Formats: sequence, structure tokens, C-alpha cells
Amino acid sequence: MATTKLLLVTGEHLEVDGSPDEVAKALENARRSGPGTLAWLRETVGEERLGVNPAQVVTVRAGET
Repeated sequence: MATTKLLLVTGEHLEVDGSPDEVAKALENARRSGPGTLAWLRETVGEERLGVNPAQVVTVRAGET
């Protein structure tokens, strides 16, 4: 399964399931939905669901598959 790495403004790195295109689309949809709307993604390690504020994402890049 494809994974995507996110870098947040806090310096925290996240790796989530999905291709960069899929993750970017989820972030864009959340951003368009209005302030405070989170993009719900699944963390690669531990399978935990994460709500990510799109305004806090600095970079989106392909993870290691």
C-alpha cells in the first residue's frame, strides 16, 4: 500500500496510508469545507486515525512503500 509523509509546521513528521494524490485531495477537501475542518487520515504505524488541520501541513511527499 502506498504511504505519504507529512511535515507539520511544528516540525512533527507523520506517515499516513494513501498515495500523495489521495492525501492531498483529503487535505484540499478539508480546507475547502471551512476553518477548523480536519482531514481524517490513517497513520501507517499503529493504524490510528488522525485528524490533521490542513493549515498546519508544510509538505506532502511520497512515503516508502
